[in-house]
Amino acid sequence: MSPDMLFDLLWKSLLQTLHMVAVSGLVGSLIGLPIGVFLATSGRNELFPAPALNYAIGLIVNAARSTPFIILVVAIIPFTRLLTGTSIGTTAAIVPLTIATVPFFARLVEAAIREIDKGLIEAARAMGATPMQIVFKVLLAEARPAILLAFTMTIVSLIGYSAMVGAVGGGGLGDLGIRYGYQRFMPEVMLAVVVVLIVLVQLVQSAGDALARRFDKRNRKS
Repeated sequence: MSPDMLFDLLWKSLLQTLHMVAVSGLVGSLIGLPIGVFLATSGRNELFPAPALNYAIGLIVNAARSTPFIILVVAIIPFTRLLTGTSIGTTAAIVPLTIATVPFFARLVEAAIREIDKGLIEAARAMGATPMQIVFKVLLAEARPAILLAFTMTIVSLIGYSAMVGAVGGGGLGDLGIRYGYQRFMPEVMLAVVVVLIVLVQLVQSAGDALARRFDKRNRKS
């Protein structure tokens, strides 16, 4: 394969991967964020006490998280086809990627919020803040650096998942590596795909770490 052809294939596949990761990461995180907040604030004697609902949602989240991604992709093919009209291609791959993102990000958000000092919540309550004011002005504000790191971790995981959907015709870098690197015995293509994925992950992780440090109050004080 000529260098020009390899570059064209890599560029096209990279754009497909970025499209899948961007859409599924954004939509999945927007859904997962309120779920994570609810899980962190709906236990007994918490801001929105609803232990039964908390337990039920927790079970659903755990079940979704414990399902291997490649099995999830295959299991929801009818649902994917219902939404997109097809079960292959970049657009179809966004559906399982989004579904996998929601519980993953929700648990990370829950953990980030539970790490906040309970004294801040009690102080806000003492000053007459409503539960919703506490969520937005205390919990989300204090947990912002951790949530940014959680989002970064989610995007990094999605890059790996997007490569996996290539095994079932999902497009992107994973599909390129399988079709050319594995099925057509072109190790140079597989190597190029791996290098691009590594560089992409490093860029995302570095950007996420830098953004989290920028919003970390402890760093600003120092």
